[in-house]
Amino acid sequence: MRHSSAEPNKIPPLRLLAWETTRRCNLACLHCRAAAGSGPYPGELTTDEGITLLDDLATMGQIVVIMTGGEPLLREDVFDLAAYGARQGHRMVMAVNGTLLTPQIAAKLKDAGIQRLSISIDGAAAASHDRLRAVEGAFDGALAGIAAAREAGLPFQINTTVTKANLTELPAIHELAIKLEAAAHHVFVLVPMGRGEQLRDDLVSPEEYDKTLRWLLERQREGRLFIKPTCAPQYYRLWRQDAHARGEKINPATHGMEAMTKGCLGGQGFAFVSYKGEVQPCGYLELLAGNIRETPFPEIWANSELFKQLRAVDDYRGKCHSCQYRKVCGGCRARAFAMTGDVLAEDPICPYEAVG
Repeated sequence: MRHSSAEPNKIPPLRLLAWETTRRCNLACLHCRAAAGSGPYPGELTTDEGITLLDDLATMGQIVVIMTGGEPLLREDVFDLAAYGARQGHRMVMAVNGTLLTPQIAAKLKDAGIQRLSISIDGAAAASHDRLRAVEGAFDGALAGIAAAREAGLPFQINTTVTKANLTELPAIHELAIKLEAAAHHVFVLVPMGRGEQLRDDLVSPEEYDKTLRWLLERQREGRLFIKPTCAPQYYRLWRQDAHARGEKINPATHGMEAMTKGCLGGQGFAFVSYKGEVQPCGYLELLAGNIRETPFPEIWANSELFKQLRAVDDYRGKCHSCQYRKVCGGCRARAFAMTGDVLAEDPICPYEAVG
């Protein structure tokens, strides 16, 4: 395929890597990209293979390594791997559901070098959260986990996946995150893949999406809590439009975007490694760039044809091809693939029509 973007072969620096340390999980969330469950899941990367990955990442700089799952706390060596990554200079963080987190485990994670946890709250009360998590008591368990993190002095953020079902609860969830003294609120917009494919009808409409992003921008301007929309690259277009309308100078640091060159970072500053060593642009985009059991991660990052495709933003199709914000936003590649089967297609829920 011809790559027509300016400097398409320039290799962007890797900033964040999500490592699916295990696919085992004690919950069965309806929106889970991995359709994770109790397992077993044969073929999990060994401790030594995890260490090799962390070593290889260290040759690329100091990376934010997100230890995710499934539920990472079900992996027996997760504390040792976290401590090793921290010694290598990486910023080690972990995504947990909170239900297995005790004050003792939180303290152990902090001692191992975990700098922040993410804990998901997908409803303002137990009924809606537990419905999405498919396990009664998940909401109370998450709150208990948050209390444990606070007791240990371990910073945490709240993650929320937005669907039609919980969209009206987002303001209350945001207020709960503030009340709980979270360090940030990361708001994910559903990508209907994995078990989440069953929620395709719950994907927000373009109008609901635009309204939600504008609400998030207003909350970010209030400055009460740092907000990061995820799988929502159109936010970066809105932010620029809003700043221009206000006559303000573009200042990424104001919105915590100093590390962001564009909205969708899949293959451009971010990558995902599955529990079996498969390398993907992100966890929601199940297209393979390679496998670290066969090729070292830095080589995959530099040479993958899939990553080269994603970096050539001028080759995107549909509205994304003609949009003047394609290098700022880029559309959600995972949602485009999940909804159309074409990784370069336009983002199906983007409401914006390019000018000129």
